[in-house]
Amino acid sequence: MGFSGAVLDVDGTVVRGNDPIPGAPAGYRRLREAGIETLFVSNNPTKAPPAYVDRLGAAGYDVDADSVFTAGTVTTRYLRERHADDDLLCIGEAGLVEQFADAGLSTTDEVDAADALVASIDREFDYDDLCTAMWALDRDIPFVGTDPDVVIPAPERDVPGSGAVINAIAGVAEREPDAVLGKPSDTAIEMVRERLPHPPEECLVVGDRLNTDIALGERAGMTTVLVRSGVTDEDRIAAADVTPDHVLDDLGDIERVIG
Repeated sequence: MGFSGAVLDVDGTVVRGNDPIPGAPAGYRRLREAGIETLFVSNNPTKAPPAYVDRLGAAGYDVDADSVFTAGTVTTRYLRERHADDDLLCIGEAGLVEQFADAGLSTTDEVDAADALVASIDREFDYDDLCTAMWALDRDIPFVGTDPDVVIPAPERDVPGSGAVINAIAGVAEREPDAVLGKPSDTAIEMVRERLPHPPEECLVVGDRLNTDIALGERAGMTTVLVRSGVTDEDRIAAADVTPDHVLDDLGDIERVIG
């Protein structure tokens, strides 16, 4: 089968921290040489696409802002479509709040003024934040999460991600989020199809995570490729409900898929 497009995850697939994963730059170049259009999609909500142009460029990947979007991008789109006039209480980092502001969304620090709660990764998340979120959700306002990643790859070892914060809030509020964005949400799939306007059967999804990358590809009808260079090992592959079409050690082995 010939492929026209490829969705590439970022952390754990092409970089770990700011360093390229061994073999991945060569795999990326092979995709481009084969005429396959690439789209980087990250579940990191803290940075806007231009920051990824710099980060990926420094790691050896030639990209532009139109070929990258993140969980922050997906969440911003969802909120603009459904909560454009709401005051948003955001448990998250400054980079996410800045994306909301750039999109014309309004945020508030006042529990009783919030029309919706948005929860995300926050490396300063503490007990006071948990109280704030619980009190806000006591008012039965919408609860939105940026992405489901409980654990994310980092340079030294894996660390907690947005999913850990969202799950903590869901636990004390005794309710699940009304929506969790990023991969593999419907909004993310919609944005992938807009950016890669090729038939699904001509598209690959390459990533290191079963419940986000591979799930997105499966739901979108695309060929899925799991790489072992991130958070997923053989035990998790064997126990998973989602089965990738291909399993590679890293992106450098992509020739086995595209031929």
